[in-house]
Amino acid sequence: MALYDELGESFFIELVDAFYEHVVLDPILRPMYPEDLSESRRHLQLFLIQYWGGPTTYSDERGHPRLRMRHVPFTIDDEAREAWLGAMRAAMATLADSLSPEQARELDDYFVMAARTLRNT
Repeated sequence: MALYDELGESFFIELVDAFYEHVVLDPILRPMYPEDLSESRRHLQLFLIQYWGGPTTYSDERGHPRLRMRHVPFTIDDEAREAWLGAMRAAMATLADSLSPEQARELDDYFVMAARTLRNT
């Protein structure tokens, strides 16, 4: 069963909302995002929903994710990678009661891999 089926769409929406609560306060991450975070928030929600087995709205609207290409304009060094991963882990911690240890590990493993892959400096 896909993680999306286990956790539901609302989990990913809440995760992204919690993530962006950390982004707005982070001096490393905040400058990488536009002033209005609405589209960034929506894109991440749709991407995670699709990645974890939900509807393909992200690809239907935006095409292939091309994550590395979409992040090229930003300097993502070790510090930025760790800031992003820290914000995502903090967001996951706010939803820890919704996750089994296996689900938490699966999400964290993916976020570690994604953060490593998007590093470009």
